[in-house]
Amino acid sequence: MSPNVLKWLSLVALLWLQSINGTNLSFPAYSSQLKEFLSISQFKLNYLSFASDAGKVLGFISGIAAIHLPLPLVLLAGGSLGFAGYGLQYLCIVKKMFTLSFYQIWGLSFLAGNSICWINTACFIVAINSFPVNRQVAVGITASYQALSGKIYTEIVHTFFHSSQREAASGYLLLNSLVPLACCLVTAPMLMREAKTTSSSSRDISVGFIVLFVVTIATGIYAVATSLLPVPAVLVLVGIVLFLLAPLAIPTGVRLKELISSTRSQHKVYNLEAPIKEVQKKEEEVDETVGVREEVEWTKLWKKLDFWIYFGLYLFGPTVGIVFMNNLGQISESRGCAATSSLVALSSSFGFFGRLLPSLLDYFLSRNRYMPSSPVSMAVSLVAMVASFLLLLIDSDIALYASTGMIGIFSGALTSLSVTMTAELFGTKHFGVNHNIVVGSIPIGSFAFGLFAAKVYRDGAAFDGRFEGKCFGMYCFQTTLIFWGMLCSVAVVLATVLYLRNRKFYSQKL
Repeated sequence: MSPNVLKWLSLVALLWLQSINGTNLSFPAYSSQLKEFLSISQFKLNYLSFASDAGKVLGFISGIAAIHLPLPLVLLAGGSLGFAGYGLQYLCIVKKMFTLSFYQIWGLSFLAGNSICWINTACFIVAINSFPVNRQVAVGITASYQALSGKIYTEIVHTFFHSSQREAASGYLLLNSLVPLACCLVTAPMLMREAKTTSSSSRDISVGFIVLFVVTIATGIYAVATSLLPVPAVLVLVGIVLFLLAPLAIPTGVRLKELISSTRSQHKVYNLEAPIKEVQKKEEEVDETVGVREEVEWTKLWKKLDFWIYFGLYLFGPTVGIVFMNNLGQISESRGCAATSSLVALSSSFGFFGRLLPSLLDYFLSRNRYMPSSPVSMAVSLVAMVASFLLLLIDSDIALYASTGMIGIFSGALTSLSVTMTAELFGTKHFGVNHNIVVGSIPIGSFAFGLFAAKVYRDGAAFDGRFEGKCFGMYCFQTTLIFWGMLCSVAVVLATVLYLRNRKFYSQKL
């Protein structure tokens, strides 16, 4: 298989991997049932949601492993960790094959959360190395598919585990353990670590990305439409599978073009080295324009002021969106909305577009110098997040659905932008480790901000006193929503400071 075909096939494999890697996104859909399974309080449920995020603390290990191990092995390690983390929970909680303490279940959730980092690291490295000139677009598109995970798992559960809420909860645990490992086994042989010099033209690559954008946008529209309209789950699932297979048209088209070119040139003689060297030189020249402020080793990150500002920005920005998702089940329940799984699917679908949006705008606007810098884009997204939390203070199902969609879009955009900004500020050579260190802010925020939400919820339940530890009413999360909005406001300030400190670099990049 030629390198041109392989790199596009690798990108398709990344789309599949990311589409099933967001196993933590389905947690709100079964968190209430899990709370009943284990007979635990809201505080302990918060600790379990924190455990999955806490697994990212050790995410940097996957980055170090990727330096020394083959990427397929890194990928399989991630799938195996998730299989063990969720699989043992399924056997213990659902099948009652053995008994585990709460702390052991917490450890399994930690392990499952860490597995996501291993798969993410392999995906990001392959995307960056396969398309060094278009790395932001490649990483952005692949990252956007992770937001589909909640939608995909929800539709599978609605199709095969729909008899009761208890069965649905068991279905999520079973799928979270089996699906990622199966996908890792299928896609591991398709991964390409390094981009090889080929004679593919920039026009061919542009056509490939335009086709991929069309397929991706169509996938997102389908996901949003089927989240808002009453469509049978099995039909939704069939459609998603077809949309996931559609990108295979790109490597297939590349292979057909190579075969046609080979047939036409059978009786001609070419100097093959010259075009390759010319393309290589062109790619190197273009690559110089792709902005990287400096290459920073992960051991020296703590010495950089920009790192601490960026770490705080991630802590008070994207992390708050994750904490909201972790509590979405309890938020909807407290407001009397029983359609938690629909909200998860809605947030997942809008998050897909949010993660895709920065890449789409960058690809088409950066050439005209209209694309704002990453810190400015993050600041705008964070302002929208603040507005979303304020909208949630309105006692209305419409406000709940609208805010959930908005938070899905803008937290998705923040996640995608953060991948780009890590590479811009600290380089690509140590990206696997550096970005996992930045993502290490997630468990800190998940614990602190989630604990605050649990305390407010508990106080609300105690104030009412009628539902044995459950809280119903707007006051259950009212103070929490205001608090989360204030945190996002702090992140807006930090994004502004980060831009002002690096505005010379971003002006040169444009």
